[in-house]
Amino acid sequence: MSAKKIVLIVVVVLVLAGIVTGSILHSQSEVTKVATGKAVRQDLVAVVDGTGQIKPKTYVNIGATSFGRITHLFVKEGDHVKAGQLVATVESEQPASAVQAQRATIASSRTDVNSDVAAEKTAQANIVQAKADLEQKKLDYGRAQALYEAKLIAKQDFDAKQAAYDMSAATLAQRQAALAQAEATTESQRAHVDQAIATLRGNDYNLDLTQSRAPFNGLVTNVPVREGETVVLGIQNAEGSTLMTLADMSVITAEVKVDETDIVNVRLGQPANVTVDALPGRIFKGHVTEVGDQALLRTTGVATSQSTTGTEEAKDFKVIVTLDQPSDDLRPGLSATAKITTANKPDTLTIPIQALVQRDSDTEKTLAANAGKPSKVVAVSTHKTALTQGVYVLKEENKKLRAIFTPVTTGITGATDIEVLSGLKAGDEIVTGRYRVLRALKSGTAVKRDNTPEVTTDTGS
Repeated sequence: MSAKKIVLIVVVVLVLAGIVTGSILHSQSEVTKVATGKAVRQDLVAVVDGTGQIKPKTYVNIGATSFGRITHLFVKEGDHVKAGQLVATVESEQPASAVQAQRATIASSRTDVNSDVAAEKTAQANIVQAKADLEQKKLDYGRAQALYEAKLIAKQDFDAKQAAYDMSAATLAQRQAALAQAEATTESQRAHVDQAIATLRGNDYNLDLTQSRAPFNGLVTNVPVREGETVVLGIQNAEGSTLMTLADMSVITAEVKVDETDIVNVRLGQPANVTVDALPGRIFKGHVTEVGDQALLRTTGVATSQSTTGTEEAKDFKVIVTLDQPSDDLRPGLSATAKITTANKPDTLTIPIQALVQRDSDTEKTLAANAGKPSKVVAVSTHKTALTQGVYVLKEENKKLRAIFTPVTTGITGATDIEVLSGLKAGDEIVTGRYRVLRALKSGTAVKRDNTPEVTTDTGS
């Protein structure tokens, strides 16, 4: 074979290879690369997040109950106290003096009562004596009367016996009146003692007001005053009226804010996992014990019912999660995050959330029906219709892999997956990305799998 023929054959082969390569590249240029996944059955947990802070269920501001200078502060922030424990005292000289004076008054009054009781006994003895004397005079008068009637004594002697009898009767009456007066004096003095005791109780109460005690077992979370400062009473939340704040740490809650779009799924009793920024790696189990019914403006925290201006800003709702097992490591005010489990479905059909798209179902059906046919203008309706939720399912048609739009019905939403109620079956392969591809993908588009990790370029300087 001549060299000329060999060169000609090589040229023909190269031309044919170029044509084949061009055809392949052209056909591949019409294929869209997509990331894929499958509909699988698994346990699905729906979780709602909320951020807030740790708070005790019960806390009180121990306020000043007596005006004066603080003489002693027996606790500091972070101390644990018992119910009834003395935590602070205010100067007490004046009420203490009043108590001492009143006790002296009571002692004096009781001495007077004892004196009056002795006077009663004297009066009672005088009455006994007067009754005996009256009895004697009565007998003398009776004998004198008999003798006088028998003409054995003179009228003068009879009159003397009668006068002595009348005098003795008058003396008895007088001494009975003296006893009644002594008894009245004693009762009056006893009333004075009772009155003095009542006054002492008031003075003791005023003295006790100078001593502040813990109303329950708890943790001292704030002490805004110092020894030597003067405190006032009767002014709520005013400076100098609060001695300290006491929190009952036996019941601890996480007060968090939940987005308005998620609050409809939160119910009382739902379990929650609470994490605290200051205690990394630890999870505190709890349950929902309160769900707020008023929306709070996200920027100010003010309830919308109290806002004087209309606004379209995002809103939150307050949710309180009570921890099942409080810990001594927790402190009021620590930042916390609560993950509330709103639903838990075992062995349910799920797909990745990012696979869901909204499309005009009729248009997608038309595009899918004309996929792979000779190029022609496809009539697509231009009027607006309700969009349908669905996914793109991979189907092989004429040895080509195509993405076909399939409407689906969904249920609960997990962290990365969503429940499928209808439209798919386990094992169906669907398009999950990438986002730029899904945004423009049409039903019937020829695709090929490309599940390599997406590389992002750093555009920052």
